[in-house]
Amino acid sequence: MYKRFIKRVLDFVIALIALALVGWFLVIVAIWLHFANKGAGAFFLQERPGKGEKIFRVIKFKTMTDERDADGNLLPDEVRLTKVGRFVRSTSIDELPQLVNVLKGDMSLIGPRPLLVQYLPLYNAEQRRRHEVRPGISGWAQCHGRNTISWADKFKYDVWYVDHCTLWTDIQVIWKTIGNVLRREGISADNSATMEPFNGNN
Repeated sequence: MYKRFIKRVLDFVIALIALALVGWFLVIVAIWLHFANKGAGAFFLQERPGKGEKIFRVIKFKTMTDERDADGNLLPDEVRLTKVGRFVRSTSIDELPQLVNVLKGDMSLIGPRPLLVQYLPLYNAEQRRRHEVRPGISGWAQCHGRNTISWADKFKYDVWYVDHCTLWTDIQVIWKTIGNVLRREGISADNSATMEPFNGNN
């Protein structure tokens, strides 16, 4: 009952209330990032697979510039990540625009994080089960290491959540996520501003 109906109702109501309360703050952050990103814009939209591998466009605050080298290639993430962007990422403010995705039904507040479309052919049958539920703004893997754990562990946590999707599990994720945000833990992988890409083996 919770997984099929109550969870979606709670997602919609909580997301609506949250947007009403922090909407003014999101506008300020968007203006701040607009200038910090040197004309690259304040929002980052990208196609991601959701429940049943249905493709949707995820909305996040953009934390990097679009600066390129002499050959037209994007500079490394750690170079393009601005000071403002680093703060926005470390406090997880960059995830807040996804409340709009939650309202639309693309995402849930809690669930496996939506990953890149290009990873779809790389999953094995067990890993693919992460798409049996809506992806979330935070999830079981995020409160157990986020970007500091291996891809194998991340997928294990995702599938565990699919099999244990209850109100109590979601409450635990919310509580742990708040703690991680306050401590700013698990934001970046070792020696990188972002986590290394998934290649089907790591």
